[in-house]
Amino acid sequence: MSILPTRRLAFAVLAVGGALIVLPTPDVSLWVIAVAVAVLALVITVIDAALAVRPAMLTFERRHPPIVVANSTSAVAWTVASEARRPVRLLVADELAPSLRAAARRFDIRVPAGDVVRVRTSITPLRRGRFELERISVRIVGPLGLGARQRDVPLHSVLRVHPPFRSRDEAELAIRKGRILELGLRSARGIGAGTEFEQLREYGPDDEFRRIDWTATARTGRAIVRTFRAERNQTVVAVLDTGRVMAGRVDGVPRLEHAMDAITALATVSTRLGDKCGLVAFGADIRSEVAPARRRDQVGRITEAMYALESELNESDYPSAFAHVVARYRRRAMLVLLSDLLEPAVEDSLLPGLPLITRTHLVVVAGVRDPQVEEWIEGPVQSEEDAYRRTAATTTLVDRRRTAARLRGLGVTVIDAAPSRLAAELADAYLLAKSTGRL
Repeated sequence: MSILPTRRLAFAVLAVGGALIVLPTPDVSLWVIAVAVAVLALVITVIDAALAVRPAMLTFERRHPPIVVANSTSAVAWTVASEARRPVRLLVADELAPSLRAAARRFDIRVPAGDVVRVRTSITPLRRGRFELERISVRIVGPLGLGARQRDVPLHSVLRVHPPFRSRDEAELAIRKGRILELGLRSARGIGAGTEFEQLREYGPDDEFRRIDWTATARTGRAIVRTFRAERNQTVVAVLDTGRVMAGRVDGVPRLEHAMDAITALATVSTRLGDKCGLVAFGADIRSEVAPARRRDQVGRITEAMYALESELNESDYPSAFAHVVARYRRRAMLVLLSDLLEPAVEDSLLPGLPLITRTHLVVVAGVRDPQVEEWIEGPVQSEEDAYRRTAATTTLVDRRRTAARLRGLGVTVIDAAPSRLAAELADAYLLAKSTGRL
């Protein structure tokens, strides 16, 4: 605990000093008067702080939602309960991180005798992550308002900021497509009618000729067709790269953020359609993992496992990550690797480890394409700088297409989409694989 002067004391000292300069004073040197005033101020500060309410008579509480979403507004509230027999004035400051963008984090509170006071503010987090709030600083002002005692009060709480789910509408659209698929109809993109047998029924004018069951037709004397539905209880595993290549920014946001949004959409669609979804996040080693399941809270569990991850500034170990996946998931599954199609990284790290997973699993590699690169290619050339920029952008785009072609040649489904389309195209790839029985 520390003893501090208040602003009121500073103003009082300035007023006394000004009066001594203006008014006639005895024949005493000015520095003697200054020392006397300073000593008097110190004594008053100590006495007034000693008369302040003891911290043990005050109880503090901080309340906030355990989880908030980045760029959305939530409330944080503090409660101060006093057992003192006289009113008390407090100056309270909380250690809210700047990225939480709190409307206020310092408060001047007056608590009546034996009463409870609540104050609140709003926060609009700028970035996701885990914020551990350990303490608040409390300054208890003395009865004269000239001195105060200050101490840090332990007040632990954890605030988790999850990434925003920007592609929620695309996920809901994909779920509707999948449910149409389960009814044996065709979606707008022409996806098939599933491969898991459901029932036999009489042939109708809209049925396909190839669906006729000739054995049942011969037995009943009427045309009978087989109906199918999309398979359930399949396994989808999102494999998230958190290495150096995911730190690059696209549309002002790191590639890792776009990948997390796409994984959230994929988990939403797959679990709502009856399949199991899991997560493996890796960099130089395995950083987070969620076992595949189709629990109602599975999307929340996956989000909880990846919300605090940040890009590492080193290369990811693809072979070790793929070996872990193969050992962990022996049955065929759809592995969705969220990474980048940067040619050197794919050439040196991804391709050597890819045969480990393509032998057993259906593999999808998804990357975020920067729309700015295409704008540089299509934009006018008005200067030498524009020409160099267009050349570099063209080379980058050609390299990405060549990398995607190499991966497709190994039997991998490749998605290279702009941030606004990544989640939708990933969901479409999942529905197509599901409808054609590739899972």
